[in-house]
Amino acid sequence: MEIGFYKDQFVDINENVVPIQERGHQFGDGVYEVIRVYNGKPFLLNEHLDRLVKSAEAIYLELPYPPERIYEIISEGLEKSGLTEAEIYMQITRGIAPRAHLFPTTPSVMSMTIKNARVVDKKKRIDGVTVTLMEDERWKNCYIKSLNLLPNVIAKQKAATNGHEEAIFIRDGFITEGSSSNIFIVKNGTLITTPATNFILHGITRAAVIKLASKCNIPFEERKFDREFLNEADEAFITSTSAEILPISKIDDISLSPNRPITNLLYNEYCGLYK
Repeated sequence: MEIGFYKDQFVDINENVVPIQERGHQFGDGVYEVIRVYNGKPFLLNEHLDRLVKSAEAIYLELPYPPERIYEIISEGLEKSGLTEAEIYMQITRGIAPRAHLFPTTPSVMSMTIKNARVVDKKKRIDGVTVTLMEDERWKNCYIKSLNLLPNVIAKQKAATNGHEEAIFIRDGFITEGSSSNIFIVKNGTLITTPATNFILHGITRAAVIKLASKCNIPFEERKFDREFLNEADEAFITSTSAEILPISKIDDISLSPNRPITNLLYNEYCGLYK
């Protein structure tokens, strides 16, 4: 069954538990992580918890529990849920206090849901997905996995309204990432992605793909590239915890080749990490 957790106890996922003066609700004052569970095991959990710590430190947020205790709560929640193919959403906010911009002295609060995993349609895996390019209007600290996702939400909705799976951002003439994903391209046998600066989320799946490229002896570069270079890619794909490695078939009006040897190799290797 799907299950929730809030302020030291597990709850029914449909129970109303968040107070009106909770700072995540009022300010988006918090951070989050999404963790995929395969065969009952949280995938790349240590990497996700490390990023959670870094995001919290970046906004001067003290975690309510040490990472070791969060690990225990996740394990207990999975056992209670009985789910083996799941998605864990974890959110930590600065707590509950009268609305004021200054940080309160109240303790931070963690909430979590454990739900059935979202699965990408097999047709999308085979055919690929279409994406559209948009100006990156977000703040300059996109490496923080912050609750403040309104620009991402709007971009994703605009993309969907126009029949696309994802919005790919452009900042100062260069590609950054997707609204909820990182982006890779393949050109002349070399795998290329945007450098891990403060302008992109340092994706856990992104890092796993880079390691797999090394394992498979695929030449790899982290460097900036523009719209024209993206449109001329031999292959392109997006990565995220839920999408894993998902090929791109079309960028606005530009169609990419259906032949994706490197994308397919990396996807098969990625699946081998958790099977």
